[in-house]
Amino acid sequence: MTEIEAEVSGSQVREIDRVGAFTDGVMAIAITLLVLNLHVPHVASHDSTALRHGLLKLGPDLFAYAISFAVIGRYWILHHRFIAVLRGYDLLLILINLVFLGFVVLIPFAAEVLGRYGHLAPAAITYALVLTAVATTNVLLVRYSLSQGFVAPAAASQATPFADLYGFLTVGIFAGSIPLALLSPRAAEISWFVVILARTPFLYRRTRRH
Repeated sequence: MTEIEAEVSGSQVREIDRVGAFTDGVMAIAITLLVLNLHVPHVASHDSTALRHGLLKLGPDLFAYAISFAVIGRYWILHHRFIAVLRGYDLLLILINLVFLGFVVLIPFAAEVLGRYGHLAPAAITYALVLTAVATTNVLLVRYSLSQGFVAPAAASQATPFADLYGFLTVGIFAGSIPLALLSPRAAEISWFVVILARTPFLYRRTRRH
């Protein structure tokens, strides 16, 4: 490799690191905003019963917080590992990443809607639509990077499942929960845990190998 090629390669790596740092910052803000949907009950300081009831009423908000934290956290892990194996990029890749982040920062809003009105179909559908968009753009991000040869050859086989089987599985579960929500919002919400449970062992194995 010539000195000029080495300089260009080093510059690309630095720019990729900037993309990763920006993404980390956006996801950190999104995951922090989730807790703002949780409010301490206002009760008399001596009223233990009222406090207990107030905390129990936070159940739907805590449910929305837990699943949203898990989803954003999982995508942060995936994106962190994805950035680590990138060896190139272009403007379109950055734009797809921005669209992906645009949907990620909608998750706290969708989580608040779900926490307040989780028993209603429109709330579950809103949340499912946002997560379908997040999952879809994540698949596009990985597929485009692989098609353009931006992923290091040694890591391409590890990234491919996220652009195929596992990626489309996630999209399918969230998209499939939309019509399910019309029948039972709670059933749709429970189905989202399949994504977390199905993918966690896979992520663990990949991390161990890495």
